[in-house]
Amino acid sequence: MSAGLNIAEPGAVVFDIAEANIRQLNATLQALTPTTNQTAWTVLNPAGEHAVAVGITAPVIVTIDGHVGYYCAGMNDGANITVTGNAGTGVAENMMSGSVHVLGDASQAAGATAHGGLLIIEGNASARCGISMKGIDIVVKGSVGHMSAFMAQSGNLVVLGDAGDALGDSLYEARLFVRGKVASLGADCEEKPMDAEDRAILANLLKRAGTDANVDSFKRYGSARTLYHFHVDNAGAY
Repeated sequence: MSAGLNIAEPGAVVFDIAEANIRQLNATLQALTPTTNQTAWTVLNPAGEHAVAVGITAPVIVTIDGHVGYYCAGMNDGANITVTGNAGTGVAENMMSGSVHVLGDASQAAGATAHGGLLIIEGNASARCGISMKGIDIVVKGSVGHMSAFMAQSGNLVVLGDAGDALGDSLYEARLFVRGKVASLGADCEEKPMDAEDRAILANLLKRAGTDANVDSFKRYGSARTLYHFHVDNAGAY
């Protein structure tokens, strides 16, 4: 048996980083196939290490017991990953599918450039949450920092708390739902009416995130579409 691995019961594997290393953990998880019978994993003693559980392409369940550093669960494609502590910069960066659930707070650039999947943050997220998101759904139960959803192209960002300055700056077609106060809106971002489709999307995401927050308590923000094509009158906003 490789160092750091412990078969707790059929289908459940415990990997202790204190007895191995991150490269071995990631190589092991990345080698899993969609038909693996080792579908449940627990990672012990992450101790703030960077790049924990990245690049997984099998539909497995991974529970990381503790705090993680940069880029945890990056490039996830199908796994359901839970972090029981806080996460550093770029959690779920470039995720394609699956889910990432952070039970604490997340640092900046959570869900950056991600194409799909669901990211849930129980606490707060720092600056640039959802930067350049390309289809991911993000639910933050606390507040988000400045420049969140900067250049967000598609997907949905739901914030149950407040949003910092320049929300949705240079936004494309992502939907932003905020229940609390917005410090300021970024270039080309504006409040929009909530239609039936918006309400259905928001209600579904709130349900998936395990919260009973009222859809009617949110405001919806989106692109004013004035920056899609260059116009001299808008030169100062580019």
